[in-house]
Amino acid sequence: MNRIGAAEIALKQAGEKAKGAILASDAFFPMDDTVRLAAEYGIACILQPGGSIKDKDSIAACDELGICMVFTGERHFKH
Repeated sequence: MNRIGAAEIALKQAGEKAKGAILASDAFFPMDDTVRLAAEYGIACILQPGGSIKDKDSIAACDELGICMVFTGERHFKH
């Protein structure tokens, strides 16, 4: 499963409950596509470990779309 596909499944399952909710991920957000998808569903905040060399792209998208982003600095799942 890819990151955008996994997020899309979760957001579709959440439906209306996604509005104002927090999207938490064990993986970092290396591109802004998942942030933009989350915004379409009304997600208010994204919680993620950070650590991508492209974190700034996701941060910029959150700033643009009015979504807060919190970095935990810790991954619990390792490949």
